[in-house]
Amino acid sequence: MKTHKGSFMKLPLGVSVGLGFAPYAAFFIGARASSPGVGLWVALLAAIAIAALNRAANRPPKLLEIGAVALFAGLIGFTALTGWTWTFMTIRLVVDSGLFLIILGSLAAKLPFTLQYAQERVTENVRQSPQFRIVNNRITAGWAVAFLVLIGAHTATSTGFGLPIWGDLITTIVVLAAAIVFSVRYPAYARGARIQA
Repeated sequence: MKTHKGSFMKLPLGVSVGLGFAPYAAFFIGARASSPGVGLWVALLAAIAIAALNRAANRPPKLLEIGAVALFAGLIGFTALTGWTWTFMTIRLVVDSGLFLIILGSLAAKLPFTLQYAQERVTENVRQSPQFRIVNNRITAGWAVAFLVLIGAHTATSTGFGLPIWGDLITTIVVLAAAIVFSVRYPAYARGARIQA
């Protein structure tokens, strides 16, 4: 099986995975600049656009893309049906919880979501190696931990347990940056350390 060609192929794994979370970034900007409802629509449009671009490039659909479309479409539908009024922090808590469940579900299904991005960058021999899956399990677990930390931060801010909103924002930036850096650097570290199952 050949690797898929495209602009994402030239980017490190961590950067491509980070771009996979672009709908989340679009949601954050839209919700912060306008309203939670606008943020959800902006995120849904971004998720659909990314899925369409990958489809046009003949890349298979990815779990993160499908999950993002389902998550934001579901929240839009729920809001429309119930008339629920979201605050900035509560909608962030729900969105991050949804993303956490998507990531955790991929681990439970033994199909870590980063695997689909990584497979586009390596040869068939590498794809079939046990180490390849171990590395992606650990990178995906790192993203799960990152979103678990964010859920804790959002909860602390929403319930008034001492974390101000600016503290939550700084936590978000630091945690997501750390997850991207880990995704970029860990594969090289694993190759050098020759990790074992």
